[in-house]
Amino acid sequence: MFKTLVTIIRGANHSAEQKFADRNALLLLDQQIRDATNSLERAKKGLALTTGQDRQEAARIAAAETRIAELEARVTAALQAGDAALAREGAEAIAGLEADRDSYRAAKTLFEPEIQRLRDYVAQAQQRLLNVERGRRIARAAESVRVMRRGGVEGEGPHRATLSEAEATLSRLRDRQAEIRAADETLDDLEAASRPETIAEKLAAKGFGPRIKTTADDVLARLRARTQSGPAPDVSLQS
Repeated sequence: MFKTLVTIIRGANHSAEQKFADRNALLLLDQQIRDATNSLERAKKGLALTTGQDRQEAARIAAAETRIAELEARVTAALQAGDAALAREGAEAIAGLEADRDSYRAAKTLFEPEIQRLRDYVAQAQQRLLNVERGRRIARAAESVRVMRRGGVEGEGPHRATLSEAEATLSRLRDRQAEIRAADETLDDLEAASRPETIAEKLAAKGFGPRIKTTADDVLARLRARTQSGPAPDVSLQS
């Protein structure tokens, strides 16, 4: 019985942990991606360091071979000149340089497969991380759509406005603005109708007093009168 109770408690704890992890899956994923990114950056630095050491070994090998070739030429000249002691001293130097060169080559041989392994790991890790980041963006968008469709009930708090509420608020705002705009236009019309200038124009239009504004009929009448009184003035350009 006690064993069964312990098993049930462990199962309940595991279920609670799973539910908690599911509710915070995006937060967990974000942190895991940050951790993976940091690990990848450390791997890149390690690859750069190892590659730099490999290049140093290659440079040492090339320098040693150049020095060996130079000394071989000089030792050969000493042998031809019969200076055995100096030739032997040069030969000892060559032997030391060849030992150094061989050690450099051995180190480079060890570095090459390690560098390739690190390059493969970094390339694979970069691709996997890109895939995870793409998946995270899709998951975050899907979660936002899910929350929007559920009206912000789950995980968004009681005070988070929903899309339907926002649309209703916008509709009320537009209706209110239309009412205010109509009232403003009516007030403008009332104010214009009560202005003295407007009243004077109405009276003039009925023939009570002189016209306030010149009309097309006034212009035509003036031009006809001018035509009847004499020849029209020459308005052509003088050459």
